[in-house]
Amino acid sequence: MVDAPGPVSRTLRAAPPDQLAEAADRAIRSALGATRTDVFIADYRINGLWPVLDPEPPSAGFLACEGVAQRCFSSQQPVHDAAGDGRCRLYLPLSVWGERLGVLMIELPGVPDRALEERALDIAGDLAVALRAADRETDRYRRVRRRERLSMAAEMQWELLPGRSVTQRAFHLAGQLEPAYTVGGDHFDWSVDGDRLTVTVLNGDGTGLAASLLTAVAVNAMRNARRSGGGLVEQAELASDTLYYQHRGRRYVATLLLELDVRTGRVRAVDAGSPHVLRLRGGAVEQITLDQQLPLGMFAEARYDLQEFTLVPGDRVFVVSDGVWAANPEGKEPYGERVMARAMRSTRLQPAAEAVGTVLRELRAYHADTDLRDDAVVVCLDWHGVDGRDAG
Repeated sequence: MVDAPGPVSRTLRAAPPDQLAEAADRAIRSALGATRTDVFIADYRINGLWPVLDPEPPSAGFLACEGVAQRCFSSQQPVHDAAGDGRCRLYLPLSVWGERLGVLMIELPGVPDRALEERALDIAGDLAVALRAADRETDRYRRVRRRERLSMAAEMQWELLPGRSVTQRAFHLAGQLEPAYTVGGDHFDWSVDGDRLTVTVLNGDGTGLAASLLTAVAVNAMRNARRSGGGLVEQAELASDTLYYQHRGRRYVATLLLELDVRTGRVRAVDAGSPHVLRLRGGAVEQITLDQQLPLGMFAEARYDLQEFTLVPGDRVFVVSDGVWAANPEGKEPYGERVMARAMRSTRLQPAAEAVGTVLRELRAYHADTDLRDDAVVVCLDWHGVDGRDAG
């Protein structure tokens, strides 16, 4: 027998997509006896959490970022906070399959018992699914997410992403684009299909809208091959042929294609003049060296070969574009030579979604917090093994 959906779930399904926060507020007050609720959405840089119901006060996002909401967002666990007069504010992660959207705050007359907290967690899960679906129908939550205007190229890149993180028992995966509001050609894509996880990372050619258009063609060509049942070689070759016959070798895209068998840790790879792959095992960072083949679109009918490497439970793999690896502001040594490895080692106790932010924050600090000169993409993959537990 399947349990019937609860009143909050029914309310969310019936609500207009741009009114989910208001509908959730009314339903949660009724179902849980709450005195107040709020929904906080993470911005594109994941620098802060910003309120949906009352977006005007300039301090609201800052307070959420610095307070218990940020702890909830980072830990992905419920957090309690005293609200005075015996009231309790319960902060709950809004996440869908590991994609971290934000935080739901529920203010209650007293400290909730375990049963009430479980109900609240279920409500947060329902709301997260609804918010993710609503993004296709309304711009409201995207407006909350952006703290400045996106360039046209960045608008296209963010629309093209599959998400920013995904979690299953055997693996965690996360990625981030920078500069978030003006990124041009760097990109990442992924797909989960049974025991196969496919990940592609693109080091875009050029800047601005032209770079974004080139990347969009490459990504959609690889998706077309993948969704038609093609493996990594077919994906690379279709994308390369498509780009070449559009640009006759004048424009091309360095790309890494990976396919992880989530049961065994075996990784197949096509290195098409690719971004850089580094593995964190224990406390040691080492570069995974692959034989580089031609970038996608450089020559007509280019053909590609598979390579393989193997992960052990607990391995963390970073894939970074040249904007990360080769960054050398003011004549400093390239970020990828030593500084990046230190940043990666410092992420050992962080989840993948936090680790990508750490590496990029260190990159911005390396640039003395000035604007990044080049697009930068960081993807982090943790493989936990078939039983879902790290080796150590």
